[in-house]
Amino acid sequence: MMYDKKIAFIQACWHKDIVDQARHAFIEEIDSLGYSQDRLDFFEVPGGLEIPLMAKRLAGSGRYAIIVAAALIADGGVYRHEFVAGSVIDAMMRLQLETEVPIISAVLTPQHFHDHADHRKFFFDHFRIKGAEAAAACAQTLDNMAAIAAMDSGGQISTERA
Repeated sequence: MMYDKKIAFIQACWHKDIVDQARHAFIEEIDSLGYSQDRLDFFEVPGGLEIPLMAKRLAGSGRYAIIVAAALIADGGVYRHEFVAGSVIDAMMRLQLETEVPIISAVLTPQHFHDHADHRKFFFDHFRIKGAEAAAACAQTLDNMAAIAAMDSGGQISTERA
């Protein structure tokens, strides 16, 4: 199904080379699911904490059917990354409930991440998996939202992928 509104993809730039992999895999997978790349808009923010405000502004614009967020929130030893991760995820959940614009999370908060070759390779590869999973979740959520809209206008609801 084609949608009038676009898909927004917000990416934090902390460990950008790793988080880029989620974006690349998302683009590949969403394309394979039949969504044209001209329906995608990409936004970069400095870090994970900036995602909720950007998501709020994008949701409020009325241009986007769904928002996808990607970030790596790592334990850098300076502050509690659990606080940052919790704040970001909680804010995204509140935003999607308030705005009724779904937000798909590829915001990862590994318990242990050290900036060395083994961890970088693992998360580089893992973000590709998460980007593809985010695309699949995005497509399913868009289908679900379309089914609900059809039901609201008197049709039957079906949440199966066509």
